[in-house]
Amino acid sequence: MNQETLKAIETPENPNIPDLLPGDAVSVHVKIKEGDRVRIQEFKGTVLYMHNAGSNSTFTVRRVASNGIGVERTFLRNSPRVDKVVVERHSQIRRARLYYLRTRTGKSARLKQKFN
Repeated sequence: MNQETLKAIETPENPNIPDLLPGDAVSVHVKIKEGDRVRIQEFKGTVLYMHNAGSNSTFTVRRVASNGIGVERTFLRNSPRVDKVVVERHSQIRRARLYYLRTRTGKSARLKQKFN
């Protein structure tokens, strides 16, 4: 396939998603369709990792739900279902993928805040 055909197939980038980094505390507002109604649900958590693959780019957010159960959700960067992403704070990290947070609870699961 040539370049023009590939660009025609690619989904447009969602302008409501800022540049994210692993360790960011984010609030993702997702459109949920229930019957004929559309509502927005908020998913707050920490970005565990980014998967950069052109129009298939994703980011995974982890939060701890009730009773200490961890919930991870993966979002497409170009998805029209993502209404907006609000970055609440940046964290100082030394890894690209924060899988170790899955086994941590309490104070050991905290990340240092990055000040610019």
